[in-house]
Amino acid sequence: SLRLAYAMTTRDDHLFAAKLAETAERYDEMQEAMRSVVLADAKLNAEERSLFSAAYKHVAASRRSTARMISDLENKESDSTNKGKIKEYRDKVETELEQICNDAIELMDKHLIPACPDAEAKVFFYKLKGDYWRYLAEFHKDEKRQADCDKGMESYTEAKAACAELDKTNALRLGLALNMSVFYYEILQDQEKAIALAQEAFDDAVDEMDNLSESAYKESSSILQLLRDNLAQW
Repeated sequence: SLRLAYAMTTRDDHLFAAKLAETAERYDEMQEAMRSVVLADAKLNAEERSLFSAAYKHVAASRRSTARMISDLENKESDSTNKGKIKEYRDKVETELEQICNDAIELMDKHLIPACPDAEAKVFFYKLKGDYWRYLAEFHKDEKRQADCDKGMESYTEAKAACAELDKTNALRLGLALNMSVFYYEILQDQEKAIALAQEAFDDAVDEMDNLSESAYKESSSILQLLRDNLAQW
């Protein structure tokens, strides 16, 4: 029976399904498959961590850009009936986004973070958790937004503490500095802290870049470029 066949689906089957869905750019299915991978065994290797992150980031990103677009429409609409309809539609999209963020955070809290085998995995998931609290803070209001900000800061701070074991040129460490500085700038509106954090990470890494292998150099230098772009803009 179908139920029996599903019960016999292994973790490897879910992993293959996730990769297949990614190739086909069917990210909702990729997310479902990676969720099943985590529930089967939450100790993810580096490739699996990337797949988990990509799956949830893609489904969240499409809703984030839709929500922003609808919000702009709502602000421009002068007809009150139409404005009400647009708000209803925005609420629907934001509810979907909220479910995705909460699902990702719950999987990290209950399964992925407790199963972290090393500092790199810990930084990866605490940083990612901070990102999802940041996404929620983008559209939540008042007390809810404040709670998102507090939990986001908590997550990024945990990631920063775990970073002590990673090289200053490590792409994950640089990615955390990038995202955390964006959190300071866009969400907390603390320009000074955002600039200080991004500048420190940039300065610490730039002198040691020559010691990296070619692939590590490529990855880290692309994040350094993003840090530099933000610093120029801020």
